[in-house]
Amino acid sequence: MKGVNKFNLGLAVMLALWLAANCQGSEQRSFAKQQVKENRISANNSVLLLLDHQTGLFQLVKDDDVYSFKNNVLALAATAKLYGMPTILTTSLEQGPNGPLLPELRAMLPNTTFIPRPGEINAWDNTDFVNAVKATGRKKLLLAGIVTDVCVLFPTLSALAEGYEVYVVVDASGTFNEAVRDAALGRAQQAGAVLINWFAVACELQKDWRLPPRAGAGLAELLAGYLPQYGNLISSHTAASGSA
Repeated sequence: MKGVNKFNLGLAVMLALWLAANCQGSEQRSFAKQQVKENRISANNSVLLLLDHQTGLFQLVKDDDVYSFKNNVLALAATAKLYGMPTILTTSLEQGPNGPLLPELRAMLPNTTFIPRPGEINAWDNTDFVNAVKATGRKKLLLAGIVTDVCVLFPTLSALAEGYEVYVVVDASGTFNEAVRDAALGRAQQAGAVLINWFAVACELQKDWRLPPRAGAGLAELLAGYLPQYGNLISSHTAASGSA
């Protein structure tokens, strides 16, 4: 009889553990679905922060081909412009060796908020910059800049500490080498930042090819302009469909 009772007790414990595990798994799956839905970036809940894309600092970028990197930076800026996402530009000590902001960025975004910092290395230490971010009312921050391990990482950590959601656009951020990049991005992730690339940003903002701008034509033109492979894809499709 005692053996039967022990067996029943063991069975009950196993059943309880199984139910608890399944309930927890169900809650986690439900939470994950909720997170995916709530964490989508949009032009209405996000702001793009372009940090220290200066002509002098461009010379330090060695973890990517400089021409590819510059293309990615401009593609990200063009993406924000296409979808009407607020953008803030900032530089550090322009008069020194860091140099001025990339001219193409100023030309593309002439009316964008621009904060030249007189000396702060961490943009978040500059009151004007932080006030400009707060003025947007957005809690999702997309960051990219030079160099990844300082000019991107430092404000990432500061913004996370103040409760912002931070997305680091990795292919529009550059630094000395891949080892430094990986260490910086690893630290950002450990602190809670999300890693993303400019192509993913564009597609997440578009959401559906049937939606504006111009029923996806705006996105197609953006991708064709900054991704040669995608331009070739469109050309091939156009030729094959007989509409060339």
